[in-house]
This record gives sequence, structure tokens and C-alpha cells, in this order.
Amino acid sequence: MLIASHERRDEMGVIFDGVPTAGSDAWMIPDAVALLERVEALVPVLAERAADAERAGKVPVETVREMQEAGVFRVLQPRRWGGYELDPRVFYRVQMALARGCMSTAWIYGVIGVHNWQLPLFPEQAQRDVWGEEGERSDTLIASTYMPVGKADPVEGGYRFSGRWGFSSGVEHCQWILLGGLLPREDGDEGLEHTTFLLPREDFEIVENWDVHGLRATGSHDIVVKDAFVPAHRTQRTNNHSDSGCPGRALNDGWLYRIPFTQVFQRAVSTACIGALDGAIAEFSQRAAAHVGKHGAKTAEDPNAQMAVAQAILRSDELKLVLMRNFQEVVDHAHQGTQMEVEDRLLQRAQSALVAKTCAAHVDELLRACAASGLYRSNPIERIVRDIHQARGHIANNTDAYARSFGAVMLGLPNADPYI
Repeated sequence: MLIASHERRDEMGVIFDGVPTAGSDAWMIPDAVALLERVEALVPVLAERAADAERAGKVPVETVREMQEAGVFRVLQPRRWGGYELDPRVFYRVQMALARGCMSTAWIYGVIGVHNWQLPLFPEQAQRDVWGEEGERSDTLIASTYMPVGKADPVEGGYRFSGRWGFSSGVEHCQWILLGGLLPREDGDEGLEHTTFLLPREDFEIVENWDVHGLRATGSHDIVVKDAFVPAHRTQRTNNHSDSGCPGRALNDGWLYRIPFTQVFQRAVSTACIGALDGAIAEFSQRAAAHVGKHGAKTAEDPNAQMAVAQAILRSDELKLVLMRNFQEVVDHAHQGTQMEVEDRLLQRAQSALVAKTCAAHVDELLRACAASGLYRSNPIERIVRDIHQARGHIANNTDAYARSFGAVMLGLPNADPYI
């Protein structure tokens, strides 16, 4: 599989396949440049393993180990815990690069790697529980499923916690998990608020039931917890962005940990689609340049093929521009300790949700332009089509719902999105 077939520079002075150049923005510090170079070396390896990973229903253990050795899970981890504490744009650059080789690998990277950003918001003891008193377990991986279905009964020192959750991507590689539940509001107001509960591997069961259309290698199985004790220090009010709601900021006091949860997480489940589309573009370009059909027609001379690849490249470029521009605003507000206007937050949420739908439309056209011979499972684009369409099913990629929320506020109605 060809990983990159053309060199054009993106808005950051970076060539299309992700190798940084001297023109990169200031946040592309030497650690980030070196990290991305290591990631680029992994991309062809991931492409070679992608079909086998899909058949196995699991990203290979050796792939996860190589990702750990490359340091990719440390991008958003605090420096005091052995991480790089880099700009989130580096995280998404890594995710896009991984997705060019294997979208399932990039998907579990997004949803596992982002937890090294959330755990620092928990009380200090929770961080030590996972990473060790001296950080000796700083490479520990954490899975999640945030749907608020957990039943939590208060007891002395914490909660008795039970429930069943779906869609825990990459959980088989992880030693801890973050699970969603509801607790009474801490401010005394009526109602409940989303809470994240942190549990070790011995407290939850994995129900292997991930048999789906795409992203098959993510192993996004169900999770069952039966009356586990969760100490109070292993809980965090997910959408409470105040210092009281994020007690870990007392020691993890960098600007990175002042970004609201949704702004980080929403892009962790859409950005892999951009990289996967880039992988499909590269594969299609190689295939079309050499393919001659049964009737002697050259794919490269087909106007439909020319339009499909051109439009896919144009749209990929636009999606990256919006991602990087939006995160410049997110980062600026985090540095300043200010909050974005609700209209801007809703717009960014809608733009993130639009990514999967947009990429799906263009990868569909690439597969169609492959003609009949392109429909064999041996064509990697066929798998990428299914993977991107599977990503559209994630609740955070529900384009219409978030577009309506944004539109309603723009028309004078109150914000109905509790996560914004």
C-alpha cells in the first residue's frame, strides 16, 4: 500500500504525509518533530498489518507496544508523570498519520491517548493509583466508555458502582478504565451531572461482542461492573471545568489542563477519519495511475477518477485547516484562562461532527472510481470506506444533531447541549 504519493505543503509548512519541515509553527517544538518522525516510520508497518488486525478483531499487541516505545501515548501526559505535555495539535497530527496506515489503530490511539489528559484532572491520589507513587507505571493505558449508565450508591469513602457499557475501544490493551455515571450536583442545585469513575482491570469484565461493519480491529467491546467499590478520589465531574471540579490542576497547573473536556475529546473521535481519507487518496492515486480496465480504458484518464481524487484532496486540506485554526482559538483561551463564547463552542462541535460525514462522502467516491475491480476486499480502500462509515455512528459524530444545536442558538434559542 502506498502511504503518500504526493508532496504538497499544508497550512503549517508541512508536507502532506506529515513529515515536519522548518516552516512549522512554534508549537512544533523539537520533541514534537522527533515524535512525528517516529510515527511516520510506523505508518507502513500499520498498513501491512491492517487486514490481519481486522480479521483478528484487535490491534496487534506488538503495534501497541511499538506505539508506546515511540512515545505516542505521552503526547498529552503531564511532564511530571513522564509525558511530553505537548500542544493538542500534535496529538491530532499523530492520529492522522497513524490513520493513513490503519484507522482502527488511530481510533484506539485517540480514545486511549486522550485519557492521559483527563487523568491529570482527577485528585492526585487517583493519578498515583494508576501511574505509581514515583511514576514507575507511567506507560499504563486507560480505556473508557463515557455513556452515563453506571449506578452509583454512596457508601463510606466512595461509591458502590455497577452497570453495563458499550463501545470500549482498545480495552483489551488497557489496565484501567474510565466509566460514565450520574451523581447529584455538587453545587447543591437540583439534577444530576455526568461523572467519570476510574476502575482497575480487576473490577470490570470485558464482554467480547464487537462484531460490526467497520473499525473491527478496535475491539470496542462491552464492559460489565458488578458492585465494585470506587473511592471518592477516583471520580471526576466530567463537565465541571472549574478548579474545584478539576482538583488535579493543583499540581498539573499548565495551560493544557484548562481546556474543557469536550473540546479535546470530540476531535479524538473524528480526526482519524481525515488521516484515513488521506490513506485512501494515496492508495487510489497509486492504483489509478497504473490501472487499465478490461476494455482498455486507463483509470488515470477517467474524468470521474480525476474529479474524485482532486475533490478528496481539496476537502482533506480544508478539514485540516479548520482543525488547526479551531485549536489555535482553543489554545489561546486556555493560555488566557478565558472561556470561548457559546456560539463558538457550538460551531466547533458541529465542525468536528461534520468530519466523518464529509470524509465518508469522498472515500465513497474514490471507491466508486475504482470501478468493479476495486470492490474486492484486497483493495484497502474498501476497508477504509467501512471504517469511516462506522465512525459516523459515534454519538460525537452525529452531524445533524450538533448542527441543529448550533443553529438554534444562532436563532436566539437557548443552548440545549449539556456538554457545551
